[in-house]
Amino acid sequence: MGPRADDVDVLVVGAGPVGLAAAVHARAAGLDVLVVDRRSGTLDKACGEGLLPGALRAVQALGVDPPGHLLSGISYRSPGRSADHRFTSGPGRGVRRTALHDALRERAAGAGASLLHGKVCGLRQHAGGVEVDVARGSRADGSRADGTGEVRGPVTVRAGWVLGCDGLHSTVRRLAGLEPASGQHGGRSTGDRYGLRRHFRVPPWTDLVEVHWSPDVEAYVTPVGEQTVGVALLGSRAVHEAGFDVLLRSRFPELSARLADASPIGSLLGAGPLRRRSRRRSTGRVHLVGDASGYVDALTGEGVRVGLAQADAAVRHLGDGDAYERAWRAVTRDYRALTTGLLAWASSPVRRAIVPAASRAPWLYGAVVERLAR
Repeated sequence: MGPRADDVDVLVVGAGPVGLAAAVHARAAGLDVLVVDRRSGTLDKACGEGLLPGALRAVQALGVDPPGHLLSGISYRSPGRSADHRFTSGPGRGVRRTALHDALRERAAGAGASLLHGKVCGLRQHAGGVEVDVARGSRADGSRADGTGEVRGPVTVRAGWVLGCDGLHSTVRRLAGLEPASGQHGGRSTGDRYGLRRHFRVPPWTDLVEVHWSPDVEAYVTPVGEQTVGVALLGSRAVHEAGFDVLLRSRFPELSARLADASPIGSLLGAGPLRRRSRRRSTGRVHLVGDASGYVDALTGEGVRVGLAQADAAVRHLGDGDAYERAWRAVTRDYRALTTGLLAWASSPVRRAIVPAASRAPWLYGAVVERLAR
């Protein structure tokens, strides 16, 4: 398909936090690493941006310490009711996704990982490795993938292993034949959930992540800087077609009033559908990691922590797909169980009872929060 790039031990597809963490782990294991992403520059994503204590510790263990705002706990809120729990396992941090990406990208580059701007468009496995076709782009550091300059056309990268860290709509999952059959959360359904996120220039009024509950939408409010608060809305596709501003005013009038004089910062970003599955987490020399491997919902805010744990497991079990499958199930077990259970409750007629129940049983609410914060 055109010129070959240099062979690499590990090709990481996706330069988000999970992909960059996988690159750092692979370099620590002495492996040559190339990270490919169709996007260039600092990457952003519609997410809640709250690193709970366990996620913050995992990020710091990678050798990065991104700036942000102290998070001391989580507050569930509905009109006239609230339930607050402060972390007992240490602080969390509200971190802009862009700040997290910049810190991890610098760490991966410093560890010796190479970055290539390009789109994966083909994947073929054989006994000795994987051949991956990448559409034209250039290395993020300005050097050329073939050692001579900007890539003028498609290149074929030969890798020992491929880690698909390319998110909800994973190209690697599709090309590797790991996409589930139709109707198994591989495409849209009436129960799909979507997210919208916007930042506001306003001093944070709390060091808690506030989760505001309305009958059909949640609002996640996270302080991410001294003058910046992020607001993420989660709900069905039909609800989100109404738009961020309409939803904020109609579903959360108290929150809307608090933000009335605050200026929006940057662009409105969206994500979804959130629910994703894969047939397996690996096939041959290809492993799926992070959201690409399967995702339940953003409701519990555990995506980064679980994704980083998967990145570590994928590198430790590069040559053993069955071992990676077992490790994947182990590191995602709590997330899958707690998120699936809470999502089922939130999608049922008893949704309105969530905040009152948390308020009446603070010991139970606190135990759930602490389990998520580990």
